[in-house]
Amino acid sequence: MNISAAIITYNEARNIERCLNSLIGVADEIVVVDSGSTDATVDICRRYGCSVTTRPFTGYGSQRQYAAGLAHNRYVLSIDADEVLSDNLRQSLMQLKADGFSHRMYCFRVVNFICGKPVVHSGLQPDMQIRLFDKRYANWDLLDVGERLTYTGSVVPEPLEGDMYHFRCNEYGEYHIKEIRHAELRGRLMAEAGINAPMPMQWLRAACAYVRCQLRDGAILDGETGRRIALTRFRSTITAYRTARRIIKKDKN
Repeated sequence: MNISAAIITYNEARNIERCLNSLIGVADEIVVVDSGSTDATVDICRRYGCSVTTRPFTGYGSQRQYAAGLAHNRYVLSIDADEVLSDNLRQSLMQLKADGFSHRMYCFRVVNFICGKPVVHSGLQPDMQIRLFDKRYANWDLLDVGERLTYTGSVVPEPLEGDMYHFRCNEYGEYHIKEIRHAELRGRLMAEAGINAPMPMQWLRAACAYVRCQLRDGAILDGETGRRIALTRFRSTITAYRTARRIIKKDKN
């Protein structure tokens, strides 16, 4: 049984080659849905033999679902341009292909890296995620951000040995920009739901998000990295509420 890797991209020239190299020998097809990159992303993907389709960005869930739909193989490996398969995970996937697929979905551990260092706490601790699935029974929902894999029936994913490495940023500023962009998308969803908190409440909820990140999520144990993650959590919460309030106010006028 073959595997199709599905990747969504936008200006990922700095990351994509590392991702594609880790897929060699694992993915029999690589489908890339690009949102109009202005760097060398598309050229690099084509050099690796990827099937590249350009599609305006319509939300993370929609892009992922579209990419999976383009795959010619039943089993789809969903991976981001800034993610890499570890050697152990590569071996597990190649062994799975040799033995044959016995489950509809497979999960494995995803380890987050900030500025090249693994994050142990801060709400970004390693967790098991379903990333390999039979697209006849599962696919991504259509949420703009915070998208999830949905599936039919009661399915227990089979765990695989090995990790996927998610290199979220090379510098803190890059991480901050990405999180603010995601917060703006969350703000749009909040506006659609009619969530319109006044300014004092926005600051209160942002402060609570900071404290939860530091204490409940253990950011305080991650040192300077944890402090920056918590601060970004504070700022992204403010951004989400402000975006929602601005959209609601504009719609009323």
